[in-house]
Amino acid sequence: MQFAAHRYRARLLAHGMLCSMSRKGDCWDNAPMESFFATLKGELVEEADYQTRDQARADVFHYIEGFYNKRRLHSALGYITPEQKAAAFHSAATAA
Repeated sequence: MQFAAHRYRARLLAHGMLCSMSRKGDCWDNAPMESFFATLKGELVEEADYQTRDQARADVFHYIEGFYNKRRLHSALGYITPEQKAAAFHSAATAA
């Protein structure tokens, strides 16, 4: 596999990046990110017409920080937002 090759990994490291690889034989390792990217594409990117990468980056940032984490209900969290889940966690931790 090219992404696992020594030269490729060395080049990533030289630029301050780490190569992330799933464990052998575990197809579920990347499932949460695959789900996120499917949601991102379906709710934002497929409808957009970006003229520049900066426009795309800004739009994705605002989608994640302004909608996905703050207002979008997540079934895996019991149909609350990640922000609500974090607030409940911190509230429970403070009360304990």
